[in-house]
Amino acid sequence: MPLEAAAARTGGESPDDFVWVGLHDPTAEEMEEVAARFGLHELAVEDAERAHQRPKVEDYGDSLFLVIKTARYDEQSETVHFGEIDVFLGAGYVVHVRHGDASGLRGARRRLQEREDLLRQGPGAVVWAILDQVVDDYMPVVQGIDDDVEEVEAQVFDPESPAPTARIYFLKREVIEFHRAVWPLLAPLESIERGAFPGIEEQLQRFLRDVSDHARRVDEAVTSQRELLTSVLEANLALVSVNQNEVVKKISAYAALIGVPTFIASVYGMNFEHMPELRSEIGYPAALAAMAVAVVILYALLRRARWL
Repeated sequence: MPLEAAAARTGGESPDDFVWVGLHDPTAEEMEEVAARFGLHELAVEDAERAHQRPKVEDYGDSLFLVIKTARYDEQSETVHFGEIDVFLGAGYVVHVRHGDASGLRGARRRLQEREDLLRQGPGAVVWAILDQVVDDYMPVVQGIDDDVEEVEAQVFDPESPAPTARIYFLKREVIEFHRAVWPLLAPLESIERGAFPGIEEQLQRFLRDVSDHARRVDEAVTSQRELLTSVLEANLALVSVNQNEVVKKISAYAALIGVPTFIASVYGMNFEHMPELRSEIGYPAALAAMAVAVVILYALLRRARWL
């Protein structure tokens, strides 16, 4: 539907008549035209153009501006992709702006179209549909990160696997970014479900309460993942330190084994006339035998001490 026709339909005969306009990575000219058609507040428009905002809800009197972070787990690369949805809500209109790899909202539109009782609630129903889909899309991300955490745990305690320090670090960064997407959303959701903003009817507040509950569960899961990854990283560093100590002990042990015969040989290599067994026929074999016996005894002691 052209913007002129969409803007003309705002504020129709029925209070539950509204238009829903969606944009994806719009240009500055497109945002300027939308802002002029629907009378969007300039500060909210500026935030929507820049993107990379924190999740929030701002009240501009006759309109609301919402920022929502989206997340999608990529099974192929085992990474999380984040996006952003900015929503303008006013009398008779909803305008959403998607940035980056954000969730598509076809499912939200279809779900809302199937609920005529919610459609009659007006533009606030769109807010519920968008929030509900975004929060539902968080769950596969939580599950994907859980699987990754289990994998790095197994690698940390597997002596045959190299230490996954780099993967743990980048996984921890992903979890932190995911936490930044979910945690700031909790307070605005609680405000909406308490009726702090006009345009959200009591029936919608009950549905939004369910969305808020799901978001809290996601946040709790993300917090647990952060703590677990911290423990895994500490365990990994501890095991790396232990392995390094084992290597140092083995090097020291072999140095001691080499050092004993070297000491004996260096003593017999000194140019002195009066030395034990110097003129004896068994002197040379006796020195070699003394070296061998000393090495064997030292080797046995080091094995008992578990240095070898």
